[in-house]
Amino acid sequence: MYYVTKRLEISAAHRLDLSYESKCTSMHGHNWIITVHCRAEELNADGMVVDFTDIKRTVLGALDHRCLNDILPFNPTAENIARWICDNVEHCYRVDVRESEGNTASYEKDL
Repeated sequence: MYYVTKRLEISAAHRLDLSYESKCTSMHGHNWIITVHCRAEELNADGMVVDFTDIKRTVLGALDHRCLNDILPFNPTAENIARWICDNVEHCYRVDVRESEGNTASYEKDL
């Protein structure tokens, strides 16, 4: 099994739709640290699991310097963002989304 990991930083704003009172229901921003983990049993014709540029294009191209509520069809929690990235990056099996120091959400596909 081959593995690759890509770490990215994006700046994005969001507001959360929550069932309780929270300051996070107001628009605010983060410098998110996103770690994308991909794997494949065989390498592609270029000798890669996935091109790092494709990961960057998918994540930064869609999310960087954006209001996440305007582009994602769900409540943009770190957990939901992690799953969206995992579903949209080829060969991705795990994503870690660090919203702020000490606050990280992860999503991992079942094997």
